[in-house]
Amino acid sequence: MGEPVALIGGYYEAKSIIAAAQACVNLYPEANPKSAQSPFPYTNYLTPGLTLLVSTIYATVRCVYRTSNGLLYAVVGSNVYYVGQDYSLTLVGIIGSGSNSVYMADNGLAAVIVDGTPNGYAIDLLTNNFGQISSVNFYGADRIGYLDTYFLFNRPGTAQMYISLSEVDYSMLVGGTAFDALDIAAKTGYPDAIAGIVVMHREAWLIGTLTAEIWYNSGAPDFTFEAMPGAFIEHGCAAPYSIAQQDLNVYWLSQDEEGQTIVLLGNSYRVERISTNALENEISKYTNISDAIGYCYQEEGHAFYVLTFPNANATWVFDQSVKLWHQRAWTDPNGGLNRHRSNCATNAYGVNIVGDWENGNLYALDVTNFTDNGQPISRIRSFPHLVKGSRRIVHKSFIADMDVGEDDGSIDGSTPFNPPVVSLRWSDDKGKSFGNRLEQSLGAGGQYQTNIKYNRLGMARDRIYELSWSCPCGTALNGAYLETELCET
Repeated sequence: MGEPVALIGGYYEAKSIIAAAQACVNLYPEANPKSAQSPFPYTNYLTPGLTLLVSTIYATVRCVYRTSNGLLYAVVGSNVYYVGQDYSLTLVGIIGSGSNSVYMADNGLAAVIVDGTPNGYAIDLLTNNFGQISSVNFYGADRIGYLDTYFLFNRPGTAQMYISLSEVDYSMLVGGTAFDALDIAAKTGYPDAIAGIVVMHREAWLIGTLTAEIWYNSGAPDFTFEAMPGAFIEHGCAAPYSIAQQDLNVYWLSQDEEGQTIVLLGNSYRVERISTNALENEISKYTNISDAIGYCYQEEGHAFYVLTFPNANATWVFDQSVKLWHQRAWTDPNGGLNRHRSNCATNAYGVNIVGDWENGNLYALDVTNFTDNGQPISRIRSFPHLVKGSRRIVHKSFIADMDVGEDDGSIDGSTPFNPPVVSLRWSDDKGKSFGNRLEQSLGAGGQYQTNIKYNRLGMARDRIYELSWSCPCGTALNGAYLETELCET
C-alpha cells in the first residue's frame, strides 16, 4: 500500500512556502487517542454547514444574543427582533443604522443594547417593551458587561469605565434614573482608551488599545470596582470587535507599543500567544485589521474561536482542543473562496446560531448539513513537503485514506454510475504552482470499499499534494499512503 503520509497540523503556510504550505480549508483536525490505535495521529473532519432558520430584512446581522432566561434577540440592520423558539420574528424596536457589531447584556429584568454611539437601548424582558436609555450620565459604549448586579460600560474613546446602579430595571433605564454621575473610573496602569470590557470569572477585563488590566468588585464606597493588584497585561487590542469569550478564556487580536497582528488568549491574569508565525504573516498582508470580528462557540467537545477580517475577505478559526488553526470559507457561485457567512453567534434553544454578514439570515451551525444553505462547501487539504534529501523520487501511487460511500445522492444526484469525486493536484516547485486536477470516485451511497487511488504520478525532488472536494456528504480524511521509488541519480 505504501508509506503513510500523516497530516499532523492545521493550516500552516510559512512566510516562504518552501518551508511549509499546508492549506486546511473547511476541515478541522482532531487528535486520535493512542488507545484507538488509529493508523494516523489526526483525522480531518468537516466543518459544519449552514441550515436556514429564518430570514429577516436584507441587512447585516449585527448581534444575536440569548438572555439569561433563555430568550433570543437579533439585531439586523437597525431592527431589533425577538426570535421565538419556533423562529418566528417579532419586531421589538429600532436602533441607529449601521453594519458594525452590536453588543447586549441583561440582568434578568432588562436587556441593554450598545452600538458604539452615544446612544443605548433597553428591552423589558417581561413585556418586550423597547426604549432608548435616558440619562445625562449615560455615555454610550462599544461593549457591555454584567457583573454583581451592575451593567459595565466603556466610555467610547476614553480610558474610562462606568457602571449602572445595582439591579436596574427597564423603567429606570428609560426613565433616566439608572446611572449616578459618580459611578465612573479610569484605567490606572496606562492611559490608553478601553477597546472593550469582558466579564469573566466574576472579574472585568478592561482591554485597552495598548494594555489591559483586570478589575474586581471590592465593595469600595466611592466606586465599587477597582483594579486587581498586579494583574496588568502589556498587550492591547487592535480590533475591538475581535474580543470574544468562551468559558474562562478571552481571545483578541492584539497590539502593543512594539507591534500588532498577534492573536492572544487570556486566562488567569496572563495571556499567551496562540497565533502562529504563518498566520501572523498572513494577517500582516491585510490593509485593514481594525475591522476584525471574533466570536466563540462549542461543538462536540471543541471550543472554536472564529476570527473574520471583513476587508480582507478571510476567516480563520482556532480550535482550543488541539491548539491548531484552520480556514473557513464560503464558496460563491463562481467557485471563489470568501469569508465565512457568519458574522456573530450565540447558543439558544439548544442550537448554535449565527447571523449572516449580508442578507439578514439566521442559520444553525449544523454538523449534519454539508452545504452552506444549499451552496457547495469547498474542502481543501494539502500535505507536507515530500522529500528524500535532494534525490528524485518516482511517485508510483497516492491513496487517500478517507471515509467513503456516504453520499446518498439526495442533494447532488450522484449514483454508482455518476459518483461524487475527490480531486488531487500537486506542485513540483515547492508550492509555487500546481498542475491540473485528477479526479477519483469518493464512492456513491453504500460503496464503502471505494479505493481512492491515483497511479503513475511522475517524478519530483520536492512534491506537495493537495486534495479537494465539495460533494454534499459526510466524510473524513486521515491522510494518505504513498508508494514511491528512489531514482538512482
